[in-house]
Amino acid sequence: MNLHIVALFKFNESDLMEAVELFQNLVKETRKEEGCLQYDLIEDKDNKGTFFLIELWETVEHHNRHNGQDHLLNFRRDAARIMESSIQVYKGFRIY
Repeated sequence: MNLHIVALFKFNESDLMEAVELFQNLVKETRKEEGCLQYDLIEDKDNKGTFFLIELWETVEHHNRHNGQDHLLNFRRDAARIMESSIQVYKGFRIY
């Protein structure tokens, strides 16, 4: 069963260029992973510094493997120092 994820990130406005650079590498590398069906970065149109990652994984197991990848671990480490607040993550399965 496919796993759908929406992850919400809020960055300090003064660090937006660095945040986008970090996201670019994360998205590029994640899209290469087995089981990654969608991995899109969206910037909130009304709230500068707010981003969403829209993820679709073939299975929960594929997402679990993603959580141990170096590019994700490096992103988390580097992004933590410029984030305005902690990441909010929503996971679920399609109902309809």
